[in-house]
Amino acid sequence: MADLTATFAGINLKNPIIIGSSGLTDSIEGVKELEKQGAAAVVIKSLFEEEIIRELEASYNSMSSDGFLYPETLEFYEYLDSPPESPARYIELISHLKDSVSIPVIPSINCVTSSQWTYFPGQVEKAGADALELNIFILPSDFKRSAEENEKVYFAIIREVLNQVKIPVIVKLSPYFSNLGSFLQKISQSGIKGLVLFNKFYNPDFDLDTFAVTSGGTLSSPSDIFLSLRWIAIMAERTSCDLAASTGVHDALGLIKQLLAGATAVEIASTIYKNGTPQIGIMLKELEKWMAAKKFSSISDFRGKLSQAKSINPASYERVQFMKYFRGYKPGEAIT
Repeated sequence: MADLTATFAGINLKNPIIIGSSGLTDSIEGVKELEKQGAAAVVIKSLFEEEIIRELEASYNSMSSDGFLYPETLEFYEYLDSPPESPARYIELISHLKDSVSIPVIPSINCVTSSQWTYFPGQVEKAGADALELNIFILPSDFKRSAEENEKVYFAIIREVLNQVKIPVIVKLSPYFSNLGSFLQKISQSGIKGLVLFNKFYNPDFDLDTFAVTSGGTLSSPSDIFLSLRWIAIMAERTSCDLAASTGVHDALGLIKQLLAGATAVEIASTIYKNGTPQIGIMLKELEKWMAAKKFSSISDFRGKLSQAKSINPASYERVQFMKYFRGYKPGEAIT
């Protein structure tokens, strides 16, 4: 039998399939089912920075009220850098999951600043989390802030969180940077243990009847894989941390491609919504079948085999290929 074990961000996994942050992972029953079907780890549905701050402010306001039992503690909180309050349900979920399943449990925080909420990772660690994923995306729409200023926020967030915890910190990023390769390399050298490429964002759409702004493209599709596939292949062996692929991995073919590109794991969610939890087992069985056909006994035998670093034709990952395939293309013709 093929060895499907993997290691991502210092965490030992029974296989490379991690269930990404989503509604699939926000309950004990849901995670138990995912584990039963073969998931190697789960990233709990993201808690947003604003939720942490809102609860912190509520606690602060209650302490400053006339009816607070010990009003003298307000002065203590005014000078405390790391308030001990946190969204209770999220912490309880982490703790209960650790008692209920044997696979790694990875909380996720969606964040855009490095202030106020950064006491919370310490609470996550105390609850038993195996790692912490930071889902960071700052939309570059502030015309008054330079790209350099925008990117500094990412490092500030990472620095603050690393000061709070000893568990592995994983960062999930977007591709929207002026010099993506260099930025990913620098982020990987910041002390984090894993990078996930890339986020799947909320996208606005327009209702032409009501003129309302609605949500569009909530779930990914298999064709979404190509952006992350390219950048996993480019960055493999060029970062100081492990790489995981996200968005567009819907079947064993997508999983295998990302492993060949150099990913150590993949995060999936949309395919589970579309096909159900048994899709995990199907992907793993097809991975084993492919490995047997290619005579690979373990994932390490082929991981990164098609990365740019190992390619005999590194230019195949560059934009010039667009011209090669589409020059002279006629509508209706198949592109191979």
